[in-house]
Amino acid sequence: MTTHPTAPAAPARPTAPALTAPGFPEEPVRARARLGTAAVFPDPAAYGSRLFGPAAAAAGDALDRMRIVPPVFMPERLEKLIDLAREPEFDDVDLTTRVGGFTARLPLYLSAFGSTRAGSGDLAVHASRQAARLGIPMVIGENMVPVHGYRRGGAGGGDATRSALLARVEAYLEAAPDGAGGIVVQQSTEDADSEVWNLLYSDPAFRPLLETGRLAFELKTGQGAKPGLGGMTVVDRAEAEQLARRFTVREVFGPDAPRSLRCATPGTFTEEILRQQLRFMRNNFPKARTWVKFHPGRDIGHAARTAWAAGADAVTVDGAEGGTGWAPGVFLDQVGLPLAEALRRIGTPTGCLLATGGVWEGGRAVRALALGAGAVGLGRAALVAVDEDPEHGLERLAGALALELRLLVSALGKYTPAALAPDDLWSPPPFPDPYAGPAPDPHRAPVPPRATVHTQASAPAPVPDQAPPTASAGPSAPGPAPADGPGRSA
Repeated sequence: MTTHPTAPAAPARPTAPALTAPGFPEEPVRARARLGTAAVFPDPAAYGSRLFGPAAAAAGDALDRMRIVPPVFMPERLEKLIDLAREPEFDDVDLTTRVGGFTARLPLYLSAFGSTRAGSGDLAVHASRQAARLGIPMVIGENMVPVHGYRRGGAGGGDATRSALLARVEAYLEAAPDGAGGIVVQQSTEDADSEVWNLLYSDPAFRPLLETGRLAFELKTGQGAKPGLGGMTVVDRAEAEQLARRFTVREVFGPDAPRSLRCATPGTFTEEILRQQLRFMRNNFPKARTWVKFHPGRDIGHAARTAWAAGADAVTVDGAEGGTGWAPGVFLDQVGLPLAEALRRIGTPTGCLLATGGVWEGGRAVRALALGAGAVGLGRAALVAVDEDPEHGLERLAGALALELRLLVSALGKYTPAALAPDDLWSPPPFPDPYAGPAPDPHRAPVPPRATVHTQASAPAPVPDQAPPTASAGPSAPGPAPADGPGRSA
């Protein structure tokens, strides 16, 4: 019998949690952080006395509403059967994945926690250590050095205070296995002014990462929780005075309020600026991998292809469902493309595509992987899990997710995440169908204008942004949208 290694179940938390996550499935995540793989199934005490069936459908977003649909005929399972000389099982699914030039033991990575209070304290250090033990990459968010500094204690009596960034790096390095995982450090406009990448690249502590090819730098152009804006944090008066030299500080909470809003700039990007930035990264830091993170903009497909063509080792798309430590409510609720639509507009990736935004269980992860992602990021889920159990919460959460991935991938008759494809999904009308292909690209040749006069022998020209006709559509219904880049074959 094969077992699935995970930390022993943790007792219920005796004190109130430090974090809350409204609008996110916080309690199921906490249950997984305590119970691990046991939380994938109903309570075994109910076996024999309860009948099970589908739960009431939750609202969810377009990605959650997609169904995972195994085929009847499974030629890849037959190939596996021949290879193994026995019937394949779900434990035969190999979840080892290449993630932006790194080897990861799971198709997961720890998403960026920036300089917000929730993402730069002890919880982030615990998450770093557990991500290392899992053998998955870790991304460190922007503005860590401009806000917290870059200090290292020494025998000469210098400042022995560890910065938040170095504390996370050291925790990861202490637990990282050989040959798996890696550290990714973001840089924004303010980070560039502080020469963050230069500091890290020349620091002897990072030499083991460089020598083993496990260091990457990520150019951050935006994030899902506030597309088009830079980072934001809430600071007290003393911090505001200190940070005003590097950041914009605004008294949006009132002139007499004890707290102020610290704002970072989002940076300015065009196609050429992006190409030049990536060229600069590759030339100046040749031993580091090159990543770029985009917010879910309407031209995300064109942006991703531009980055891959310029040599990016990974492109991260952060869907509008992504979390944050602080943002205006109007951005959280009304701005940016949902992750499913962002992936649809990208279409078949020509390089490593990473996706994040609301991921916490295997079903959502499988759907993102089937739509082209090579791995998915854990952000809020990771912080909530380590808030529940700082020692093993993230490991248990990842163990439960990994078991679900193996069950789902094998049910589709496949045995690696890379084998997943859009035809493994079904979208109920009227939501986008994965067969429809990516959305039109405004940077490509324009679609001919719609005809204004029709005869019996002619039909109206297709409208680019409409969905394919349904079975009940009449003979003059518009056709499917033209592809934005190569579509993924079924």
